[in-house]
Formats: sequence, C-alpha cells, structure tokens
Amino acid sequence: MSERTARTVRAVANDTPFVLVTGRPPRWVPQIVEGLGTAGLAVCSNGAVVYDAAADKVLRSSEMEPVRLRDAARELRDALPGCTFAVERSTRRARDDVAEQFLAEAGFHRVWPNRDIRVVDDGELFDRPAVKLMVLHEDRLDIDLASAVEEVLGAGLCLTCSMQGGPVELSLPGVDKASGLRSVADDIGVGRHEVIGFGDMPNDIPMLDWVGHAVAMRNAHPGVLEVADEITTCNSQDGVAQVLERWW
Repeated sequence: MSERTARTVRAVANDTPFVLVTGRPPRWVPQIVEGLGTAGLAVCSNGAVVYDAAADKVLRSSEMEPVRLRDAARELRDALPGCTFAVERSTRRARDDVAEQFLAEAGFHRVWPNRDIRVVDDGELFDRPAVKLMVLHEDRLDIDLASAVEEVLGAGLCLTCSMQGGPVELSLPGVDKASGLRSVADDIGVGRHEVIGFGDMPNDIPMLDWVGHAVAMRNAHPGVLEVADEITTCNSQDGVAQVLERWW
C-alpha cells in the first residue's frame, strides 16, 4: 500500500464510508487495513461475507449447504474429469480457527499451492456449509474452465474469477460483490447513485454495473474496462488516489 493511496483513503474515511470489496476472505483483510491505517466495513469472499474490520467481527454471511456443495462437485467431476476443489468457510472472527477456513483436496493444493490451505479428504471438505466453492483443473486455464463450469452448472450457482490463473469461484445464486455492497449501502442509508466503485477483474463487474460511478484501473481486465464510466491509471500508479483526490 503506497503512502499516497493510504493517506487519501484516510482522508475519505474521516467523513465518508470507505468499504473494501474483495474476493479475499476476512482473514486477509487485517493486513490490508493495517496498510491503509483505517479500518471499517469490508465485503469479502465476493459478496458472501460482510466483515467489520475494526471489531474483527463477521456481521453476516451467505453460505452454501453441504448437499449443494457435494452436488456441484459431483456434477463437475462427471462432466469435467480432472477438476479439484476447495472451500472457504466463514467464522465469527477473521482470526478464529484459521485452519478451518480454507480447506482443499490434495490435487487442488498441488495445482494452486497456498500456505493457508489445509488438505482434507472429500468427506471433510463438504461436511459443513461454505461461503465459496473453488474449482481448478489440471489442464484448463481459468477463463476456459469458467465457461465449461458455467455450461455444466447453468444458473445453479454464481460464478466468477478474481485473479488470472486462479480458481473459478462459486457462491450462492445472486451473491456477488454488487449484492454485498448493496447490503452495506442499505444499512447506512446510501443510494447507489452516491457510490463510487473501483475494480480491475471480472468479479468486480457486477459491482461496477451497480454503482453510480464505476472506475476501472488502466491495467484492468478488458471486460472491466468495457463497463467503466472512467478509467484511471494503474494500481501501481495510485489510480484510486488520483480519482479520490478530486474531492478530498
């Protein structure tokens, strides 16, 4: 986090709600707010979780039941041999039971190694509700895999990708960054026309479609650039700060 961006965010947060909206889980948010120097509400896991970073408290979450997770995994295994799976689970606090928050099959961990992952068997992977089901494939890349997964599952779950080379991410129907941010805006009495949103990846598109003024980073995914009202500079050049400095 650059000092310019952090300083600008702190100025905004003095009198205007500043909400982090991310595909990341709550446990990754504390290091972000530490860099910003201010803690507020965060919409996490692509809209499935609303987290109060100042209180380290999950306010609400939208979870898929075990039967839904198992059914989706079975359909994808049958149609797309070579798929492997992981789940993100919600806890009351970001720092609670970290080992119980990100669980994956061994094959998933081999394809996408991550220090947070706890490797388990299928029985444990799908025995509790989860806010996110993640899919990788040993041969298919994320965009190609996303199309194949959507063809198999149809509208059964909400599908997105949040990083190049990362997994396809699935949540409950209607749960995305737009729904999560909309719920926060409703809580604090802010209309969509009063919201500025920033994004760079496909999982940002629903949110940018919803906000009153949508800003894409210069190095954003082409789909994000298409829906933006404004294109700022790259994230490495303080693109967020350059827009916000017009008002603060």
